[in-house]
Formats: sequence, structure tokens, C-alpha cells
Amino acid sequence: MSGFKRTILYLLLFYLILHFPLMGQSSGNKGADLNELKKKAPRVYINCAECDIEYIKTEITFVNYVWDRKEADVHILITTQRTASGGKEYTIAFLGQGKFKDLQNTLKFYSKSTDTWEQLRKGLVHVLKLGLAPYVSRSPLGKYVSVIFKEKVKPTAVEDKWNFWVFSIGIHSFLRGEQKYKRRSLWSSFVANRVTPESKFIFDISGDFEESKFKVNGNEIKSSSEQWTMDTLYVRSLSEHWSAGGWLNFKHSTYRNLDSSYEVAPAIEYNFFPYSQATRKQLRFLYKISLIKNNYIEETLYEKISETLFRHSLSITLELREVWGDVAFTVEGSQYLHDFSKSRLRVYSDLEIKIFKGLSFSLFGRYTAIHDQLNLPRGEATIEEILLRRRELESNYRYFFYVGLRYKFGSIYSNVVNPRFGFD
Repeated sequence: MSGFKRTILYLLLFYLILHFPLMGQSSGNKGADLNELKKKAPRVYINCAECDIEYIKTEITFVNYVWDRKEADVHILITTQRTASGGKEYTIAFLGQGKFKDLQNTLKFYSKSTDTWEQLRKGLVHVLKLGLAPYVSRSPLGKYVSVIFKEKVKPTAVEDKWNFWVFSIGIHSFLRGEQKYKRRSLWSSFVANRVTPESKFIFDISGDFEESKFKVNGNEIKSSSEQWTMDTLYVRSLSEHWSAGGWLNFKHSTYRNLDSSYEVAPAIEYNFFPYSQATRKQLRFLYKISLIKNNYIEETLYEKISETLFRHSLSITLELREVWGDVAFTVEGSQYLHDFSKSRLRVYSDLEIKIFKGLSFSLFGRYTAIHDQLNLPRGEATIEEILLRRRELESNYRYFFYVGLRYKFGSIYSNVVNPRFGFD
């Protein structure tokens, strides 16, 4: 017998030994009946990028899970957006298909910023059970399900001693090194925000310092960079489609040759869809006009050490989350008003389409056409500044693209959870 055949025989014997104790075991009549009923349970597909799917499967066992949406009786689409307190609002759309096409519902779940992962996933499972109840009630398993209904209240229908103000302070540092290399970084931030359905206020100040040292042929090369920013945003809700507000910003950046930069920018936004549908679909048009005062660290290519500028911009953003996939696409153009040729065009795209059963297409792209680098310093950059990206260089464009196809086939059911050896 060859070595290959002997290996195959050993593997087969090992498999039979492991499974032999399980052969011939039978469940009681009740277990057998429940297993038969489970075969007729609704088939569920969950579309959620931030959920613990394996935990959901172990906690909700009265449905069958499938990995292809076209095989499902219920398509669950879960979208999220951040709440004012730092938690998240989960919008859970239950989309009946086939024989359940007449059952469509949407529920919400709110997590707190202080919630542990265990609290979050337990709360989400509770809401999922409520939403699945109408579908299970139409199946033979319906008699085993009980539901307790809680009246929904508005997010702001609470007595809040902080008046919806949320504060966050952070400081981080790291040190990395080898015999001939050392790098250290310090980053700090302070954030204060107050968000209600009527208005949004965000104040964010942060600083970043980074230094690197290299030993080359007995010489030590040092390189450092620092950046400080302050971003203030205030937005007022005018209607289900209109909002108005503006930014007040400050920036110091050695990379961008900015000793100080101040910007005041009023803006107005129109959303083609109502803001209440924002977790599922948005088509936003945002126009902004800015007054900018720049003070430069070094004299620029245009022989400026400081200048006052006016700039306007228009951005169009489309975001959709549907059963066939997700789309996010933004186009933003800006110009300096003293010279329209000094402009910039940004295009962002994030796309995932489920083409047909098992086949999905993914695309991510970011492209910027640059014709407005008024801040570039005169003189040549050093080799250290170029290699370590310590100084912004002249460029007409920047880009990043990713594209991919994925095809999945085999059994449509995905009920089983097996965490052994840690492999999915």
C-alpha cells in the first residue's frame, strides 16, 4: 500500500472513531417533533456589518439562517448611526419575502456609550426576537413563542440632568523602536457635543506630535511633525429636507506649512429624502462658502507669508442600503473666489452589489484632482521629508481604488455554530 493511500485510510479511520459514539443516538419523541417543526421555520438572512452573527444564531434558534438573501423568507437589514451620547441607534428593517411579502416592519434599538459588548448584543437580540415573532407565528413553531410589547418613546423623552451634553477627553501615546530606529507619538483630544432632533453642536479640538530617529552609518537623522486642529460645527434643522449651519475651524500643521489657519464657513443642506429615512437612503446637497485666513510657516510658491481667501464648495452625496446591496457616492468641488482656476474635485465611492445568488461585486474608490495648493513652501523638500511624508508635495491628483468579486456556493443553511480551534 502506497504512503498516500495509507494516509487516506488513517484519516478515514480517525473520522469514524470520532463520530462512532454519536451514531445510533436518538432523541425523544418531543425532540424529534421539534426538529421536524424547525425544518418549516422561516428562513432568515441578516445583513449587518456590526453584529455578532454567531451570537444571534445561538440565542435565536426558532428560525433557519441562510447566507443568500434570495433564499430567505425574511431579509433583516440593520443600519446604524451614532447618537448624541456616543452610543448607536440601530434601525432594524424586517423585509418579508415570498409568502411573507405582506409582513414589513421596522424597529429601533438604542445602545449607550457605556454599554459592554455583552449588553449591546443582548439588547439587539431582544429586539430581533420581537421583530421575528410575526413571521414565526405563521409557522408551526408559533405556539412556542411569547412576546411582551413595550411602548416606543422618543429619544429625547427623558429627564436629562446633562441637557444632552456629552464630553470626551482622550490622550494617547506610543513608543516604537529598534537598535537603529525609534519613533514616538503623542495625541490628545477634547470633544463636546449636544445633539437633539432640532439641532447639532460639535466642538472637537485635537493635537498630534510625532518624532522619528534613524541611525545611518553612524549618523543620527531626526524628523518630526505636529498638527493641532479645532473644529466647531453647528446645524439647525429647518424641515424634513432642509438644514442650515456652519463651521468655525482652526488648524496648525507643519506638514501643510500652516502656522495658523482660521476658517468661518456658513452652509446650507438639502436632503432629497426625508431625514427620518437617513439610515436607509440619503441624497444630500451641501453648499458652503468659507472665509479663510492663512499664516504660513515658510513663504509659499506664490511669495505669500499670510493671506485672506474666500472659497466655496458644493458636495452631492448619495447613500443607499437596500436588499440588493449598499451604495455610498460623493462628489465635491471647491474653488477659490479670487481665481476660479484654483480648484479641487473629490470623488468617493463605496459600492457592494449582490449580482445574483452567491455572487457579489465590491468597489471602493477615492480620487482627488488638485489645483489649489496655495500653501506649498518655496524650495526643495529634503529626502527625509519626502520619504517620511513630513511635507506636502506638489501634486495634481491623489487616488486609491479597490475592486473585487466574491462567489459563494453550497448549502444555503448556516444555523450551525462551532467555535472549536477558533476558525470560522
